[in-house]
Amino acid sequence: MMTDPYFYAAAIPAVVMVGLSKGGFGGAMALLGVPLMSLTISPVQAAAILLPILVVMDMVSLWSWRSHKDAKTLVIMLPGALVGIAIGWATAAWVTVPMIKLIVGAVALWFVWRYLAQTMAAARSGTSQAARGHRPVQGVFWGVVSGFTSFVSHAGGPPYQVYTLPLRQDPKTYTGTSVRFFAVINAIKLAPYFALGQFDATNLSTSLALAPIAPVATLTGAYLVRRMKPEIFYPFMYVMVLLAALKLIWDGSVHLLA
Repeated sequence: MMTDPYFYAAAIPAVVMVGLSKGGFGGAMALLGVPLMSLTISPVQAAAILLPILVVMDMVSLWSWRSHKDAKTLVIMLPGALVGIAIGWATAAWVTVPMIKLIVGAVALWFVWRYLAQTMAAARSGTSQAARGHRPVQGVFWGVVSGFTSFVSHAGGPPYQVYTLPLRQDPKTYTGTSVRFFAVINAIKLAPYFALGQFDATNLSTSLALAPIAPVATLTGAYLVRRMKPEIFYPFMYVMVLLAALKLIWDGSVHLLA
């Protein structure tokens, strides 16, 4: 187990923010987990330490949101996500993580811009934005992208949201569905991460030491989401996507320029 106090000074806030996100309180916080931990250790080791903690958070989230889900979203997106994970594992030796972050960030930024443009157009015309129905082809595509970026850099949230936020589901349904989606993805990611040699005694024991924080942070996030009305929840989620986009673009640009 790691004993450096500076590591825990970064890791504990990172786990808290990821836990709040896992509870349903916005995906941008989850993107801060690995970068915060990377202040004291390598990003690869940070991702490996965080993954078992994510699985613990997923178990808590599944229990917390056990009564809420949209099965059709899962049926459409999960097969694509499995393909995306397989692509990520197969290309792990060649893929450039900064470039992936830059691309995902740019797509998420375009998504938020489109939402703002549509919202302003609807306001000028005196109408409201209608919820979109399911589009299986687009859903499979974004499922593949989400699975791939989740495997490569734990950044599967923005591609998932590109498809699911326009559905404008009830906040509880949206959160319960996303919890199930990423619980499956994280569980499946364990095997290829293990095959790539990312789980050694030091990383696993450090994950175990940080794991008790996970349920508290996750349940706190769920508590907050349950009390948010849709007219607050969805603008908040788009702000979280915007922050996630800016964070990904920043990370990708800094590493590419370096």
